[in-house]
Amino acid sequence: MPVLAGAEPFRHTGSTETGVLLCHGFTGTPATMRPWGEYLADAGYTVSCPRLPGHGTTWQECNRTEWTDWYACVEAEFHRLAQECESVFVFGLSMGGTLTLRLAEQLGDAVAGIALVNPSVLTTRLDAKFLPLLSRVLPSAKGLAGDIARPGVTELAYDRTPVRAAHSLGKLWTLVRRDLAKVTQPLLLAHSAVDHVVEPVNARIVAEGVSSTHIEKVVLHDSFHVATLDNDAPLLFERSADFVRAVRQVRAR
Repeated sequence: MPVLAGAEPFRHTGSTETGVLLCHGFTGTPATMRPWGEYLADAGYTVSCPRLPGHGTTWQECNRTEWTDWYACVEAEFHRLAQECESVFVFGLSMGGTLTLRLAEQLGDAVAGIALVNPSVLTTRLDAKFLPLLSRVLPSAKGLAGDIARPGVTELAYDRTPVRAAHSLGKLWTLVRRDLAKVTQPLLLAHSAVDHVVEPVNARIVAEGVSSTHIEKVVLHDSFHVATLDNDAPLLFERSADFVRAVRQVRAR
């Protein structure tokens, strides 16, 4: 299956001390994370952003994948980074944040720290209740991509939402919410003041559910959902690099 131009995974080999795994969102692509990755690479870190199965091609292919495929992809890349770097952090946007939380729940102290940007663990949309039924009869629905406040910026993502894949995402949400207390790693939690895709309650549920003692919260006042491409991206990138340095200093003591 041909990959959309710009949707390719990317990798930068830097320090053997610190690696950062970036996880993009549902129906999105690594392009959404590339500016963040470039910033972290310039800071000297080893950076990797895989393309999740079923993403960056067609929404029809995405419908042939499940959350276990997406998780297996990021878990495999995490272990590759862990073979090269002393400490590995995981950063995720939207569903990428969901996958990041699952990695933290499953891998424990192997994950040095996590950064979440508008992470999703549920939705309050009424139509979501019908996903189990709709996934059997409706191939796709209106797309969710492109929620960006900055004029002239677009997101490389599907213009349709694959319904069967969305139903699988809901199953992942259930597991992640159930095990939030297993998250003990240092956490940077950033959420947009206005987000038309992921409801604000998601960030609150994450903050209240994890067991992390080191939690930094950042409110992005001038960005919508895709904050990595939006007006607050420089702030987000700077705070994430500061977060890595602070955690590394504590671990070195």
